[in-house]
Amino acid sequence: MRAVLCGYYGFGNCGDEALLSTLLQMLPAHVQPVVLAANPRQMQKRYAVECRDRWNLFAVSSTIARADAFIWGGGSLMQDVTGRKSVLYYGSLMQLAQSFGKRTVAWAQGIGPLRDPWCRDYTRRLLAGCRAVSVRDAASARLLDSWSIPHEQTCDPVWALEPASNPTAGALAPPRVAVVLRPHPDLDVRRQAVIIAALDQLQRDIGASVLCVPFQIPGDEPLARTVAESLEKPGLVVSEGDPRRLMGLFASVQLTVAMRLHGVLMAAAGGNPVWGLSYDPKVTQLLSEIQAPGCELNRLPDDPAVLARAWGEAYRQGSGLNAEARQSWVQRARANARVLTRVLAPA
Repeated sequence: MRAVLCGYYGFGNCGDEALLSTLLQMLPAHVQPVVLAANPRQMQKRYAVECRDRWNLFAVSSTIARADAFIWGGGSLMQDVTGRKSVLYYGSLMQLAQSFGKRTVAWAQGIGPLRDPWCRDYTRRLLAGCRAVSVRDAASARLLDSWSIPHEQTCDPVWALEPASNPTAGALAPPRVAVVLRPHPDLDVRRQAVIIAALDQLQRDIGASVLCVPFQIPGDEPLARTVAESLEKPGLVVSEGDPRRLMGLFASVQLTVAMRLHGVLMAAAGGNPVWGLSYDPKVTQLLSEIQAPGCELNRLPDDPAVLARAWGEAYRQGSGLNAEARQSWVQRARANARVLTRVLAPA
């Protein structure tokens, strides 16, 4: 059985690459995946699976026509925050697959925001035509309830991603602190300076070694370098494109300060304390669900000492998720695998 996997793949976003890696991990053994990606040669080399150029619409259409199934593979694909482009691209491919009579799955989706009435109605009709729908959050589940579309509420599948050994952090003396930042209008030069000064203080207080981990490669790398090079004791920039090795990296640090959703998630899955800098309601929601400390980015304290003290307390308390809580998240994430097993069963 051939299944086309469709998502925001090949753009250097570690969160979306982790979703793909987890989807490949969860696919039944008899399924041959074909990944639609922005960088198909690199992706084919990394994951050892067949890939197609997502921008070659003739190749994409013929690939879907020859396949048995089509899967929206995780993330917030159907959203119109940045306009209709995402809805039109992912929606048209799902519509094509459904018109061909393929088995279609909306897998581990975060639906919305959908502000445009046309986008909402189009998304509703496509989801209603899927063989199975799983959503990763309560807000998406409520939306589907309001549309009377059967679905399963799971959680982000990356909780169940199997980590791989990553010796990179071992080159630094503990305690090791991972810092996951991204460019954002609220992270202006003044707030960057506050964060850098707070990290300097944390280094003095607990002897921390700092790893700056970009999650959008190369987009996050200049900011990561700026922070790492501005510290009194310079930090290490770790650009890791392999999601399983990235998961392994977070298992070897003692504290994570993160803006990005999957930075928070991977740190929590690795069992180390995490302190969130939220710029997005999804990040705020996850911090609440795992009961992790943090603050909204636009409310960042002006005094670096306040931040350093908060990070030091998180480190000393060692208040990461305990093994039982982590296992609970993993079990919920594995429900996404059962969705695939059910829909992709041999005929």
